[in-house]
Order: sequence, then C-alpha cells, then structure tokens
Amino acid sequence: MAAKIYTFNKELVTKSSRRSPLILRMVILLFSMICGLYIFSFCIDQTNLFTQININPLRIQTIDRRNRPCRNTSIQEHDIPFVHFPNPHTFSRQECACNPVRYFAIISMQRSGSGWFETLLNSHMNLSSNGEIFGPRNRRNNVSVIFDTLDRVYNLDWLSSSAKNECSAAVGFKWMLNQGLMEFHEDIADYFNRRGVNVIFLFRRNILRRMVSLIANAYDKDAKLLNGTHKSHVHSPHEAQVLAKYKPALNITVLVSHLRGTEQMVARALERFKSTRHIVLYYEDIVTNQTKLVDVQEFLKLPRRNLTSLQVKIHSGPLQTQIDNFEDVRKLLKGTSYEKYISTDYRL
Repeated sequence: MAAKIYTFNKELVTKSSRRSPLILRMVILLFSMICGLYIFSFCIDQTNLFTQININPLRIQTIDRRNRPCRNTSIQEHDIPFVHFPNPHTFSRQECACNPVRYFAIISMQRSGSGWFETLLNSHMNLSSNGEIFGPRNRRNNVSVIFDTLDRVYNLDWLSSSAKNECSAAVGFKWMLNQGLMEFHEDIADYFNRRGVNVIFLFRRNILRRMVSLIANAYDKDAKLLNGTHKSHVHSPHEAQVLAKYKPALNITVLVSHLRGTEQMVARALERFKSTRHIVLYYEDIVTNQTKLVDVQEFLKLPRRNLTSLQVKIHSGPLQTQIDNFEDVRKLLKGTSYEKYISTDYRL
C-alpha cells in the first residue's frame, strides 16, 4: 500500500513540474505582448508629434533665428523703447538677428550741411542713413503713404546705396521741413514717439549764408557749370572753385522777410517735435568742434569711430566775396538782429 502511495505522489509531482514551464511561458508571452503594445502606441504618439511640428527626425534641422526671442540684459530699462530687433522681408539678418537697432531721422533744411553730415554718419560701419527719401511727392501724399515708407526704412527693407549689411546698429534718413514733415507734424511726432525714433535736428546758425548757397544751387540747376552737369555737392577743390565763381545778387526788398521766415520755420519745427527724444545740432558747430560728432554717436549709442567725408565745401571765405551786391545787403541789415550774420568772423 505504501508503495502505491509513493508511486501516485511521484506521478503528481512529475505532472505538476511539466505544467509549470508551460504556464511560465504563457505568462512571459502575455507580458511581452503587453509591452509590445505599449511600445507601439508610444511610437505612434511620437510620430504624430513629429508630424504636427513638421520635423523630420532623420534630417538635420536648420534653426530660424528670425523668430527667436531676443534678450539683451545690457539694455537699461529707460532705453528699451528705443531699441529694436527688425525682421526684414527682403533678407535675413542671420547671426545679427538679435543685434539691437536704433531708429533715427535727420530733420533739416536744404543747404544746411545735411548732405555733408550724412556722409559723415555713413562712414560709420554700423550706421545706414538713406538720404532724402521723401523728396518725391508720391511718398508724402498722405499720412498712410508716409507711414508705409517709414515702416520699410525702419524694417531694413529700404534698399539704397547707403544701406549697410544685416548688422546695422542704427538706420535712418534725412527729412527736409518742406517735404510733408510740417504738414503732418502731429501724426509724424506720434509715430516717432510710438516707434522710438531718435530725432537729430540739423540747422545753420548763419541763415544768410544758407540763402547764398540756396540761390547759387538753384542757379546751377539751369546753368550746369560743371561741364554741363549739375552737382549739389562736390568732391574736389577744383569743382568747388568753379561753382563758387557765381556770386548771386540778393533781393533786398524781401531779404529781411525771408530771413525772418526761416527763423520762424526752425522755431516751429523745434516746438512741434519737442516731445521726441532729440538732439539739436548746428552746421557751424560741427565744423569747428569735432566733439559734436562724438555727441551724435553717444546719442545713438554707437561705438565711437572717427567719422570722415570726401565732400568739399563750395562757399568758403568771407561773405563779401560771395554776394554780388554785398554793400546793399550790409546797409540793409545794419542795426537789425541779422547784422550778426555779416559781422561774424567766418573761420570754417
């Protein structure tokens, strides 16, 4: 009897041990299937993610720097409204996308030295001044057209011979008082304040000399003294001497009223744009004091550079050598507030 029981138990143990590997295999197989389903679903989710953000994981991605946020911790809080990071449509700023740019406008009058001054500024490697962009009337017919033009300039999309590379640190242009600026002064001043535009006023102290230059330049537009070519600015002493040979006769009947009108126009411009961040410069001061150019660079937060120009002054020397009817002019202005323009020693 004992032998039978032993035999039964042995068979039971043998059968149980045979079932155990089978069950273990089934458990392992079930676990593997569950893990496989989980991994498969995870891969599907990742594939959908790549598809949504349009990224191919098998390709090297190019970083678009134009849309990345730019931070510059060195910029002081009060200066933030005047610091910009343009995103031009016509080209990519590439590695300079986060280089800050400052906007400016040179407000002046014809024959006040603005052409010479602008060549000085453009000799700075980090600055682009694009000339008199509002000379053509179709660019200043109304405020909308003016704003569209300003937006193109300050977005670095205005292409000119003065435009620098994508790393420009300051961009602007010249704007004469009679080119729509005074007509739409309220809207333009608001635009300057809203967009953080720095205004550089440039005028002449001696407005009598400006009048001589203005009349002589108008004469040369018809006479074309330089081999049949009109030039408002020259780059050689010979050309300057040729143009300076013409000495205009001033109309003494309207001379005082014209001088007064010029003074009033300058005063109105300073008053109407006094709310802007601005600096006031005079041509004579820049010629006699080179530190004025340092002041401009500091005003625009530019690294200091030695600024140069190839332009040559046309009307130099005392006024009696520049005006045909000088004695009549001298007698007219004697005892008036404009006499100083004749008596002031000219050392430019």
